[in-house]
Amino acid sequence: MTAPAAFAPITELAVQLRNGDISAAQLLEHYADRIEHLADISRAFISLDLERARAKAALIDADFEAENLLNGIPYACKDLFDVQGIATTGGSRVLADNIAQQDAEVVRRLDRAGAIFIGKNNLHEFAYGATGENEIYGTPPNPYDPTRLAGGSSSGSAAAVSYGLCAAALGTDTGGSVRAPAALCGLVGFKPTFGRISTEGVIPYSWTLDHVGTLTRSAADAAILFEALVPGCQKSSTTGLDGLTIGIPQAFFFERCDSEILDSVERLMSFLRNAGAKLESVAMPSMEYTRTVSLTVQMPEALSYHNRYLEQRGELYSQDFRAGLALGQCLLAEQYIRAKRFVETYRRDLNAVFDQVDTILTPATPAIAPPIGAVEVMVDGSAEPAGNAITRYTSFFNMTGHPAITFPCGMHSAGLPIAAQLVGRHHSDESLIETARLIEQVYDFELPLPDLR
Repeated sequence: MTAPAAFAPITELAVQLRNGDISAAQLLEHYADRIEHLADISRAFISLDLERARAKAALIDADFEAENLLNGIPYACKDLFDVQGIATTGGSRVLADNIAQQDAEVVRRLDRAGAIFIGKNNLHEFAYGATGENEIYGTPPNPYDPTRLAGGSSSGSAAAVSYGLCAAALGTDTGGSVRAPAALCGLVGFKPTFGRISTEGVIPYSWTLDHVGTLTRSAADAAILFEALVPGCQKSSTTGLDGLTIGIPQAFFFERCDSEILDSVERLMSFLRNAGAKLESVAMPSMEYTRTVSLTVQMPEALSYHNRYLEQRGELYSQDFRAGLALGQCLLAEQYIRAKRFVETYRRDLNAVFDQVDTILTPATPAIAPPIGAVEVMVDGSAEPAGNAITRYTSFFNMTGHPAITFPCGMHSAGLPIAAQLVGRHHSDESLIETARLIEQVYDFELPLPDLR
């Protein structure tokens, strides 16, 4: 196989496997070679399980089931997911000896679908941070510019797919931790309706906000994974872009945004109008307190999980995560309950918006991938903390629990990907992915591969 095979979507790889152009073992070794060659550059993996992967590939090749699109497809998962016999570290020294006794539910489902697990991806420690920086395992750089961040917290998952080290990856999304790194690395990031994909066997960060999501090369690939991960997945009722009603937020989601990102999303909007979609301005819920509300929910919930380790292993946490846990200790129960009531109000108010439109369109991020080590970034002439900027347009939909998908829609003059975000009604996951698939199928935009020579 030639090098571009590493960047082929699952839809193409499945055809090659079915036709016998490649075997599962050959595909696995192709990725394994790239993982070894790019290990010091990508910093995408914390652990690998290639011996078990090779054994499964051999079994698949001996009795190949052609009707299963994931049969023989290598994937990886963020190191919050349990895989039996392998340490689930959370990207931290705290759980370096935490050997999983059984697989997470999503790992079991992908195993039954024939996908081949190859390893655990790097991440921002315990998913606490949108930059993806990790002082223990290193920080995965952006494949399009090694001086820039891949984004987080699912940094290694985005890097693994974007560097061509596996066909897809699983991540977690508490404020945009799947969608934002996917957007910054030229991938498709999908967060389902809250609770639609199981979180059993996944180290939690915030039970109220955590979603398991997917990072893939295309929306079509996201659909394949979603079907395997969600029993009883329904066929999408979306048949085209003509007649689709798309909501464009009046405020917040197009404010304090890089001008080239705005231009790319506006070109996409023009294309959608020409394709027959109806674009309507919509009034979103007030965003004034959303970041405060999100943090007021996150930190007590994170503390409730990590409190068991603080007394005996507290010194093993990174300084920034210890500071976050200390914040959780300072918040009152009254403040937490009030924040939860805000969350319910946000959900109700956004549901009302979907009485008017089929989906909502926003930029995925207000800025391109920040430089590694950047504390702040300049966005439309004003300074903003890097992590806040990365997730400013994504975190609200974790509170409301609505499905959301980010996908590439342009390239910045700095040589970095630009992405848009679609948000759908609760439990409209299949239709939302299909809308993104229709756009990527007909929109005249081709994302260049990263130059990894």
